[in-house]
Amino acid sequence: MQKKLKLAVIALCCTSAAFAQNTGGQLPKENSVADDDQAFTFTEAQLGEDDDMSQNVTIINSNSNLYASQVCYLFSPVRFRYRAFNQKYNEIYINGAPMNDMESGQFRYSMVGGLNAQTRNMEFALPFEANNFAMSAMGGSNNYNFRPSSQPVGNRVTLSGANRNYTLRAGYTFNSGLSEKGWAWSAAVMYRWANRGYVEGTFYNSLSYFLGVEKVFNNKHSLSLVTWGNPTERASQGAATDEAYWLANDRYYNPYWGYQNGKKRNSRVVNDFAPTALLTWDYKINDYMKLTTSLTGKYSHYKSTKLNYSNSDNPHPNYWKNLPSSFYDVWDETDATNRTDQNLADWQSSYEFWTASKANRQINWDRLYYSNQQLAAQGKDAMYYIQAKNNDQLMLTLSSALKMDLTKNSSLNLGLNLQTTKGMHYQTMEDLLGATVFHNINTYALGTYAGSSNEVQYDLNNPNGEVREGDKFGYNYNLLVDKANVWTTYKHDFNQIHTFLSGRVGATSMQRDGKMRNGLAVNNSYGKSGTARFLDGGVKAGATFSDGPYTMTWGVGYELRTPTASTAFVSPEINNDFVNNLKNERIFSAELGYYMNFSWLNISLNGYYSLLTNGTEWQNFYYDDINSFSYVSFTDVKKEYYGAELGANIKINSAFSVKLLGQISEAKYADNTNVRYMNSTSAEYVDDICYTKDMRENGTPLTAASIGLSYHAGGWFIDLNGNYYDRIYLSYSPSFRYGESLKNRQDAYGDVYAPDGSIANGILDQAEGKGGFMLDASIGKSIYLKKGSLSINLTLTNVLNNRDIVTGGYEQSRSDYTQSGNTRTYKFSKNPMKFYAYGTNGMLNITYKF
Repeated sequence: MQKKLKLAVIALCCTSAAFAQNTGGQLPKENSVADDDQAFTFTEAQLGEDDDMSQNVTIINSNSNLYASQVCYLFSPVRFRYRAFNQKYNEIYINGAPMNDMESGQFRYSMVGGLNAQTRNMEFALPFEANNFAMSAMGGSNNYNFRPSSQPVGNRVTLSGANRNYTLRAGYTFNSGLSEKGWAWSAAVMYRWANRGYVEGTFYNSLSYFLGVEKVFNNKHSLSLVTWGNPTERASQGAATDEAYWLANDRYYNPYWGYQNGKKRNSRVVNDFAPTALLTWDYKINDYMKLTTSLTGKYSHYKSTKLNYSNSDNPHPNYWKNLPSSFYDVWDETDATNRTDQNLADWQSSYEFWTASKANRQINWDRLYYSNQQLAAQGKDAMYYIQAKNNDQLMLTLSSALKMDLTKNSSLNLGLNLQTTKGMHYQTMEDLLGATVFHNINTYALGTYAGSSNEVQYDLNNPNGEVREGDKFGYNYNLLVDKANVWTTYKHDFNQIHTFLSGRVGATSMQRDGKMRNGLAVNNSYGKSGTARFLDGGVKAGATFSDGPYTMTWGVGYELRTPTASTAFVSPEINNDFVNNLKNERIFSAELGYYMNFSWLNISLNGYYSLLTNGTEWQNFYYDDINSFSYVSFTDVKKEYYGAELGANIKINSAFSVKLLGQISEAKYADNTNVRYMNSTSAEYVDDICYTKDMRENGTPLTAASIGLSYHAGGWFIDLNGNYYDRIYLSYSPSFRYGESLKNRQDAYGDVYAPDGSIANGILDQAEGKGGFMLDASIGKSIYLKKGSLSINLTLTNVLNNRDIVTGGYEQSRSDYTQSGNTRTYKFSKNPMKFYAYGTNGMLNITYKF
């Protein structure tokens, strides 16, 4: 496939591009052409569909801003996030109904994955753009129109081939349009498949569907009902250290898979399905007033498997004790203790094992089965097993919006959203790997408590429960969240000045309902917790001043946001405790923009600033210093986001243009945070300070620039984009920066504190990934036939095959010293986990419309 893609570059002279543009109006506009299917095709890697809903791309767009109209798709190969915001600050609506997850605040783009044709019809609103469906969020808001009467009439057949996460994509779409009797029908199906994705050990299997019917009763009333879903099964790629990538001689070494009976098997498989139904009533009250009301129901199931172990060694091939650098100190030339001849011989043996065979650096499934079978013959529990994290959710939403034209120059929008959700979180036993039984006991707590004690029981209502395949174990709880939100937007035009004022008021309640009585929280884990209630809201104002081809914009806003339920509980897998000092997040944001719109030159320049205070964050990881997994809450989080964005389009002639995009930004913690963590083996709480000041948002380039050459004429489209990325930070390790951890490190190494007692320079530096240059191309042709039209386009990403660009990763949470204060040979601080950008990859897309 790689050779074929390189040959395809030669086809630049005879194939087409993915983008075209239209300009007009007061501000410069950039829109994708109708035949462009690729612009709306996002792979799961681009969308960052990792476990725990950690989205990596914010899909935002604009009808007016050159930069925002293209940047998120153009930079998606490096998982770019708009202004480095968390995805929860980008709100998604469908027919005016909010669709973001009520627990995390994020929107899973897999919910509409494969529905490329249906998601074309969208209303965009940047952070300070007024709209008809909400007060725009800090990261902007999008509203998809899923009404069948709004879909383009006709049939559409799509066939694609790629070497990305999936290798084959095929689909069919039918839209009837509105009949004389007032009926409109819409249906679509899309299948995406790969026996092996771009990364070895992965596969992909997804079927998307869309069904809709709409009845227009008269010139006042219409009713539409649509349902859609995207059942998906896919295998995941794991991050690894540079040492592991070097040993495997592969930037895409994947430690999640191995051979079982000669066949590849991945330990991390995700099943994701969120069937949704949406009923929308449009009521045109008169020529100046329109009411839109929607009722949404969604039941989602998300399951992610994981290889785990009990009373045995870690079976993962890239476990640190298996790596050569755990035997010989490759970092410190003065370390005489760990650089002996024997250390070097052990390093060499490990190196030879890693490089001798691919099987040696993958999961050895046959060995795991053999070990478990031997234990099963003795009636003992499984040492190795596949568990699954399940996050199910039932959500109901009622939304209504009234649009009123008050005068020729003014309008008022009013809206109401009522939402309720039941999130069901539990762990299941997926595969005992040859064993026959496992017991629902906290084996990690056995070192602290006796085997007969209540504390080691995960569920005292069913003590020592036997766990078979398919059974729930470990934890089982529900999160119940209710929300109400009222919003309004007033717009008024004063000749050359266009203004808006938006506001919203909301209320949220949340509680936990435990289904297991955990032995570490006997009286505080089973049944319902107390209820946390919040009032929130905000206001935004903006203005646009136009003078011929020149336009200036400004906006300012202040908002209180309720903390998400996913961060509101200290240790939801164990008990009902809320986070201490839980309160509304406060957000101040401002923006200033300047636009030029000539026949040959369009420019957009924006500067922005956002300040977040009183934030709450949550993580769960293994903390070396307490020899236990820990549940970690951060409160009083303070962050700053600011930067400048440039977009320019220089039209050389009617067919050829040059596009420039660039942004330089900052997204960092403005102060240290308070941290409280709980030891999962003893249920003890510890309060500390985490030195987070100046830690940057991770997994997105904070500096990025692009120059593009576009040729669009006679049905041919050719685009060539050179993109540069820099300042890509990895996710920081909180435990490495705890106050107590720094004291422990000082005891072990003596390098933490400067003579004046302050923390020495470089001690808290955050790990970075390498940026670099990437060349992308898209080429194609639109052909009009006697019946219908044919569109062919080829999109190539990373044409020059630059495999050194890091797209994300994280610092390891473990320490370079042991609990007893001895230094380790292996240096976790020097070995962050990383992901690298895919090498040359592409998609050939053929669409026939009739």
